[in-house]
Amino acid sequence: MIGGAAAVGAAGTAALLTAGQDTTPAAPAAAPAAGPPAHRALKPSAYRLEPLTGYGPPRAAAHGRTLVRHEPLLRVSGRGRTMVLTFDDGPDPRYTPDILRTLREHDVRAMFFVCGEMAVDNKDLLTEMTDDGHVVGNHTWSHPLLTRLTRSEIRSQMERTSKVVEDACGEPPVWFRAPYGAWNRTAFQLGAELGMEPLAWTVDTLDWMAPGARTIADRVERGAAPGVVVLSHDAGGDRSQSVRALRDYLPELLDSGYHITVPTRHYT
Repeated sequence: MIGGAAAVGAAGTAALLTAGQDTTPAAPAAAPAAGPPAHRALKPSAYRLEPLTGYGPPRAAAHGRTLVRHEPLLRVSGRGRTMVLTFDDGPDPRYTPDILRTLREHDVRAMFFVCGEMAVDNKDLLTEMTDDGHVVGNHTWSHPLLTRLTRSEIRSQMERTSKVVEDACGEPPVWFRAPYGAWNRTAFQLGAELGMEPLAWTVDTLDWMAPGARTIADRVERGAAPGVVVLSHDAGGDRSQSVRALRDYLPELLDSGYHITVPTRHYT
C-alpha cells in the first residue's frame, strides 16, 4: 500500500526545488506537508549526519548564476503526485545496468549521484544514463566526510568528479550531494562555484543496511508523497536487494498515480 506522507530524512528542514518546469527553487520550508502521516516516519540512517551550517535564504554567487545555499534542497514541487528517485555511490557494473533497465522498462527518469573513482572506469554507464534522460550528479571522488577535509581537498573531490562526468556526458553536473549528508559552508560555496545545486533527500531507504528487498520497497511505498526525494544506492556494497526492490515499488508508485521525474535548474 502506498503511504500518504513522506519520511523526513537526516537533512532536517526541507527546501523546495522544481520538477518538470523551469522555475526558481522556492525558499526553505518546513517538512513536507502532504497531510497527516499514515505511517510512522522512518528514522535517518545511523551514518547520515545533520547539516553543519546555519539555515537561511540563499545568496547569489559572484558569477550571478548559481545560488550559494545554507541548506540542501530536500524535496520537489510540481504538479500532481511528483517524486524523484535518486541512486548514490555508483556506477557499479554489477548493479547499475539492472537499475537502468528497470527504469527504461517503465519509461522513468531518475538521478544518479556518482563517485568519480567509480565513474572514471565506467564512463559507458554514465553515457547510458544521459542517453536515457537521467540526471548525473556529483557525489565527490572517493566518498569522504567533507567536514574533515580542507577547502582545497573538497574542491579537488568535486572538480575531478565533475570532469569525469563532463567527459562522459558532454556537460558538467549541475547537482551535487555530500557523502553521508554531511554538508558545511565550504561545500555549499564550492558547489555553487562549480555551478551545482545541493540536493539531499526526504526518504532514506536504508538499503545500505541490506534489510531485504521487501523492506526497502515498503519504505519507499510508505514514504511516498508529493515532493518526495528517495535515497537509494547502486554501489558501495551488495546492492542486489536495491535492484529487486526497485522492480517491486516502481510499478506500484506508477499505478498509484505518481509521476517519477527529475528536477530542472533555473539560473539567475
